[in-house]
Amino acid sequence: MSIESVRKFIAEHAPDIEILETDDVTATVEQAAIVHNVEPNQIAKTLSLKVKNEVVLVVCAGKARLDNQKVKQALGAKARMLRADEVVELTSHPVGGVCPFGLPEALPVYCDVSLQQYSEVLPAAGSVNSALRISPQRILELTKGVWIDICQ
Repeated sequence: MSIESVRKFIAEHAPDIEILETDDVTATVEQAAIVHNVEPNQIAKTLSLKVKNEVVLVVCAGKARLDNQKVKQALGAKARMLRADEVVELTSHPVGGVCPFGLPEALPVYCDVSLQQYSEVLPAAGSVNSALRISPQRILELTKGVWIDICQ
């Protein structure tokens, strides 16, 4: 189960962070913002993209949208969103629960600058009803990610 891989990762690398599980589905930005009583942009959504032959994860503010021109400039090519089956295969997380933690194999992680306006954001934690509270900088550190500016 995907949340279990996130639990293991957090226990090993950030035991001070609590995984929040709810009875409510938090698979969309809007659902998660309501359940966790935060602004939609504080929901840190993780996008699974394929750029050329490489799969990358982009963590960005909940309402941010990819800017195709910025993506092409920053990553060197046009990106396409992975299909749901590809997302599960490559991350072990279901769509609506994808996060950059607890992956079967390391993937490049990019954190969009849209997250920097918040001291705390809530990415999913491997299931459609889990999340965790974390600073954007800590996401970057835990994932060995890189700041990027590819959203509108």
